Amino acid sequence: MYKFQKDRFQKNRGGASRVLDVTCDHCGQHLTYYQKDGPGMLKRMYVDRFIDYRPEGDKLACQSCGRELGLIMNYKKEDRLAYRLFAGAVNKKIISQNKLP
Repeated sequence: MYKFQKDRFQKNRGGASRVLDVTCDHCGQHLTYYQKDGPGMLKRMYVDRFIDYRPEGDKLACQSCGRELGLIMNYKKEDRLAYRLFAGAVNKKIISQNKLP
């Protein structure tokens, strides 16, 4: 079973974490499972929160259709690497951490 990463970033966002099933908006292909900390929209995906897939390089792309979904950036507020997602590039669904493969 997956254990949530508990660090200062999670605590800064109120300690509420959940697992998202992230899919490509264009083709519907599963991309990754992702630990989202705190409330709000998914605007960026931090590199250290990917669960089953670690993208490489400066672009986040769908493995199935090749569509570009986001670009790497250094989020200055927290000095962390993240992929800034393009608007409407991905779909997400909250799942139970018990349902992770």
